[in-house]
Amino acid sequence: MRIINYPSADAEARISAIINRGVEYKKEDIASVNNILAAVKTRGDEALIEYTNRFDAPEMKIADMLVTREEIAAAKKKVDDAFVSAIARAARQIESFHRRQLENSWFDTPRQGVILGQMVNPVSAAGVYVPGARGGTTPLVSSVLMGGIPAKIAGVKSVVMVTPPTADGGVNPHLLVAADLIGVDRVYKVGSAWAIAALTYGTETIAPVDVIVGPGNIYVTLAKKLVAGTVGIDGVAGPSEILVIADGHADPEYIAADLLSQAEHDPLASAVLVTPSVDVARASAAALRSQLALLPRRDIAAASLEQFGAILVVPDLASAMEIANRIAPEHLELQVQEPFDWIGAVKNAGAVFVGAYTPEPVGDYIAGPNHVLPTGGTARFSSALSVDCFMKRTSLVYYSPEAFYAEADDAVRIAETEGLGAHAESMRVRMKKQGG
Repeated sequence: MRIINYPSADAEARISAIINRGVEYKKEDIASVNNILAAVKTRGDEALIEYTNRFDAPEMKIADMLVTREEIAAAKKKVDDAFVSAIARAARQIESFHRRQLENSWFDTPRQGVILGQMVNPVSAAGVYVPGARGGTTPLVSSVLMGGIPAKIAGVKSVVMVTPPTADGGVNPHLLVAADLIGVDRVYKVGSAWAIAALTYGTETIAPVDVIVGPGNIYVTLAKKLVAGTVGIDGVAGPSEILVIADGHADPEYIAADLLSQAEHDPLASAVLVTPSVDVARASAAALRSQLALLPRRDIAAASLEQFGAILVVPDLASAMEIANRIAPEHLELQVQEPFDWIGAVKNAGAVFVGAYTPEPVGDYIAGPNHVLPTGGTARFSSALSVDCFMKRTSLVYYSPEAFYAEADDAVRIAETEGLGAHAESMRVRMKKQGG
């Protein structure tokens, strides 16, 4: 990556390209996903198995879509103790963090004769989408935990998981062990846009849910975007992002490794270093070149760095924070000597990783906070996946007759101003009783 001085026209052009990059859906992709949604909505399991046979598991039958207890028991014998220990630790820490997000119902008596409140209840059913990841060879077990644990903590009665089957009609055992560990109620071998359709509309085998969460490819993301409103979704995910703010004390090897941890995801991913130190900028660029050459996914990472990477040299750390808040990155790392002095300046970021020994991957896997984060600048107005995603808030209002009569005139006046006569009459019919 080129080193660019900020402020400059060159730097502004690069920042603009990063901010304005986004996933553009082709007309043919939109049409294809709409056709899939319609097919599953009208033909149910028949359409599901047709798509599954065509794209994932040629021999799978409808009866095989639901993972059995026997399959889960077999999966437990195929994973090693070290994995079980690691996933159990991650689950404990993710659960501990998310339990603090639980919100209680509340009631108040703000005025004589008036009771107001908010009732907080979980949705009845939630679906967690877990990508197939190279035909199941790289199981994204962290997606199981990050989607399922907050749903369980919220109190959702039915938490189901969908994931594409392998070619032989199976599921990677690590995914099944993770799902069983956190108490997922059912796992279905179905993926892509047809899985989202099944969770939205229901089929003979898969019941519809109220909320769908979890990452996926462009077809999964587009399907979620199209069904949003019929069901709740966690958000429309874009390519991964990282922005590292580093001072002159930062280690360029750490910086390079962290930038590449996101660049390897996708050619559209963004990896940005912002630093007031020219020496750190140059050393980080050199470290990027040497580390990139050793990456198995170096072609993807190289494309990401070329298109949407940047090393910006700024006058000071305050300028670095301004840039970070403009970009609103999914992941923001503060690799500076006194990082806690700067966290108050963070306004827009999905998650903040504080200090040299808090690389972004600890957040992906084991720290506790959710790794499903806003991307594409949406951290300006949205938040990480949380227990809240699975909760509903219902307002409660009670008025005694005395409280009603005391406030009725004002309600009538507002209703008449808005031209809503029936609203006003709903008040007046009670006011007449008082007069009688």
